[in-house]
Amino acid sequence: MIIKNILKGIIIGIGGIAPGVSGGTFAMMLGVYDKITDALANFYIDFKSKFIFLCSIGLGVGIGIIGFSRILEYLFVSYEFASKFVFVGIMIGSIPSIYNEAKKEGFRRYYLFPMILTLLLTIVLAILDNSNVSVEKISSLSFKESVFYGGVISLGTIIPGISSSVLLMYAGVYSIILDAIGSIKIDILLPLGLGFVFVTLILSKCINFMFRRYYGWTYFMVLGFVIGSIATLIPPIASIKDFMIGLILLTISTVLSYRLSQKLLKN
Repeated sequence: MIIKNILKGIIIGIGGIAPGVSGGTFAMMLGVYDKITDALANFYIDFKSKFIFLCSIGLGVGIGIIGFSRILEYLFVSYEFASKFVFVGIMIGSIPSIYNEAKKEGFRRYYLFPMILTLLLTIVLAILDNSNVSVEKISSLSFKESVFYGGVISLGTIIPGISSSVLLMYAGVYSIILDAIGSIKIDILLPLGLGFVFVTLILSKCINFMFRRYYGWTYFMVLGFVIGSIATLIPPIASIKDFMIGLILLTISTVLSYRLSQKLLKN
């Protein structure tokens, strides 16, 4: 179980730093999203098991972020088109498992309302802000800035459908943070971690409350964000060749994602 949780954490960590993707989405895909928020929000209840669970997930997240930061930076700069289609496929393949989690406590037709609302909201926001996102490099970050951007990373890790990487790109700090992670620059990583932990604890409390009181509404609302983010991640297709390459990559990654999510959901 610990090894499986570490593997899930690695996947969540990769999702947390990949442009256009959310670590929270991957946590939902793997069936541990509500478990993570509950463990963080109610850490003092059943302390030992939650401590082991969070440590194994946290170790995996750290491995995913540090081990794949350089790789993802290279892929999304050099092979942006192919990389985006792979991640679109990964997210599409995760939808069945997310849907099953959403209706775990029963399904009501009116749950579709928050899902459609958040789906449309995600698409509208993407249309309104349709400028190209580029990886800019800046020279340095102050302590306060690093704490703030640590909180931004937490948003993409905890809230499905929100990509902290895209937010960091818009702020022009994505490259320097990836470099700090890959090079293990303590002066940036320490305040980054402080901001991440602080915001994560606050968000976990809020989300855990929503799950306890409005499970179906909350999960289907998040599902809408996930589906909407898939639509906004698809890159423009300029030729038949691009279409065929994108279709092949999309098909392969969707099938692999579906099978992996189903396998990891089994206890």
